[in-house]
Amino acid sequence: MPRTPIAIRPLGAADHTAWLPLWQAYQRFYNAEIPAATSAVTWQRFLDPAEPMHAALAWRDGAAVGLVHWIFHRSCWTVGDYCYLQDLFVAEDQRGGGIGRALIEHVNAQAVAAGASRVHWLTQETNYAGRQLYDRLAERSGFIQYRQLL
Repeated sequence: MPRTPIAIRPLGAADHTAWLPLWQAYQRFYNAEIPAATSAVTWQRFLDPAEPMHAALAWRDGAAVGLVHWIFHRSCWTVGDYCYLQDLFVAEDQRGGGIGRALIEHVNAQAVAAGASRVHWLTQETNYAGRQLYDRLAERSGFIQYRQLL
C-alpha cells in the first residue's frame, strides 16, 4: 500500500511540540547533547524574520516526520549568499520514502528564491545511508572540516 504524500512547510510558533521530538532524535542520532537553553534560543531564532536561520517540517498524516534547518551566510567567493543546510533528519520509520530528498529540494528552492549561489552541508563519514542519498544529489567538495571549540 503506498504511503500518503508528505507536505513540507515552514515552522510556525505552534509547531514546537512537533519539532522538539525530531530535534531530540536528531541529536541522539549524532550522539550530541545540546543544552535545552541552546535549543530554546535556536527555536526563537527560527521564528524571528530578522534571523538568517530557517526551518521546515515534513508532515504526513498530521504528524511531523522530518525536519530541516538552514542558514544563509555571506561568502568572500561570491556575490550571492551561501546556504548552509545544517540539520536534516527523517524519523527512522519514515526513511527510504523520499522525505530526505524532498527536504533538500525544499532548501534548494528557498536558496534559489533568496538568490543564494550554493547549498552546502556536512555529514559524518559513518552516516552511510545519508551519504547514499547525498552522493546522488550533490557533488562532494573534497574538503576536510577542521574546527576548534572555543
